[in-house]
Amino acid sequence: MTGTGCVLDFLKQLFTWWNGQTMGLRWYTARKGERVGEDEFGNVYYRAPSALPESIPERRWVVYNGYAEASAIPPGWHGWMHHTVDTPPTETEYRQREWQKPHRANPTGTASAYRPAGSIATPGHGSGAPKPDYEAWQPK
Repeated sequence: MTGTGCVLDFLKQLFTWWNGQTMGLRWYTARKGERVGEDEFGNVYYRAPSALPESIPERRWVVYNGYAEASAIPPGWHGWMHHTVDTPPTETEYRQREWQKPHRANPTGTASAYRPAGSIATPGHGSGAPKPDYEAWQPK
């Protein structure tokens, strides 16, 4: 990587929280973090023992690969992150259920976001007469 790229990465970590990890999280991870595993999206998961083990469970966190978006965590890791299961997917044989769809990140704000009928963002919205939002019931 060039010198300019390293400086840019340093400045991103210093001044932004949404691009991977901050300098504070990098420091905490280096001191206390135990790497648990990595998912198919490149997110890296860590844990650290609690200072008060009787009352507070271990601390668990993720360093996102790119933009920090909570919906980028797949279901197996989501359960571990929220203390629903004790063992991470790297230590067990996690399989998706037959009714689960493949993981997909939150599309809000992108071209693939859901746009209901009548939305101004729906393609072809401006064509023709506007459709009323409500149609009163009329007895026959």
